[in-house]
Amino acid sequence: MPNSFEAYAHLASKTARTGWYAAVARIMGRRVAELSSGAPRFQPTRPTPGEGALFRAALALQRRDAENVRRGLYPAMEDEESLSGHIEALRRMFADLPASNERRLAGRAEEAAALPEAEGLPDYYARNFHYQTDGYLSEESARIYDIQVDTLFIGTSGTMRRQALPPIAAYVHGKDQRNLAMLDVACGTGRFLGQAAQAFPAMPMTGIDLSAAYIDAAREHLADRRTITLQQGNGEALPLPDASQDIVTSIYLYHELPGEVRRKVTTEILRVLKPGGIYVLVDSLQWGDEPRYDGLLEAFPERFHEPYYEHFLGDDLAALFEACGFERVETSLAFLSKVVVGRKPISPTA
Repeated sequence: MPNSFEAYAHLASKTARTGWYAAVARIMGRRVAELSSGAPRFQPTRPTPGEGALFRAALALQRRDAENVRRGLYPAMEDEESLSGHIEALRRMFADLPASNERRLAGRAEEAAALPEAEGLPDYYARNFHYQTDGYLSEESARIYDIQVDTLFIGTSGTMRRQALPPIAAYVHGKDQRNLAMLDVACGTGRFLGQAAQAFPAMPMTGIDLSAAYIDAAREHLADRRTITLQQGNGEALPLPDASQDIVTSIYLYHELPGEVRRKVTTEILRVLKPGGIYVLVDSLQWGDEPRYDGLLEAFPERFHEPYYEHFLGDDLAALFEACGFERVETSLAFLSKVVVGRKPISPTA
């Protein structure tokens, strides 16, 4: 049922959140400038939006989010667990900033490969993504990842993730959630799974991630969600049977995979989907999706260690989906992200 009051309250909350994170991002930028005094600064050659334009675009996304709440596609959601938890995450992020910035200036991005936790993990994964300490491999990394992402996206990361929910809602409509199954590949700290569980509380869900530390963080975050199962695993060889899932999602995974691995993961996802099932991917914009943002995309791998991002920017995701066997691929944009939805054919000749 449409709920205008809930939608307005949701919009007010998210608008305030964007304003707060815009302030945090500005403080972070000033601190980085202090720590990088004298170092050359990367200058994009492509169009780059000003702060005002970026802020207005973020608010437009928040309005879309509120409209989805009003239409009943999903309930209003909180993106912070507690004020004390938020303050502690901010403290940890700023405390780690000198080390991560020094690592960026020195171009050191492979320290994580020497950690004991890296043993047995793919080489492409055992590195210091974003130049953050320990990459994705430690408890401390898991504690500050979400605050880092929200600062980067001025408080819209949860909102952009939620844009995966409308196509799921359309697929679930008229079906018994209890008889469906959903998999989130590279679930990280479980934030999207938590959102999906609020929207579809009776649906059994599975989260898989390569990082044991991030799986532990997801277990803590999702401790009260009994419909969710979490396990460590690799998207290149999903530990699930053929045709076992109705819905598969991945959020901000593909830009951190080499091109050939992207294709392996997509093929694996097709394997575990039931005929007629859907795959919903949320990831970064790519070249030309929003030409006025291309300078931001150009700067991203320079500011943050993202060795596969440049290849991702030119990778035609719809063509990739279709080459791996998906049909009816649909794409939409959500601020700095895009949503790609593919359906597994009901039969090989469909």
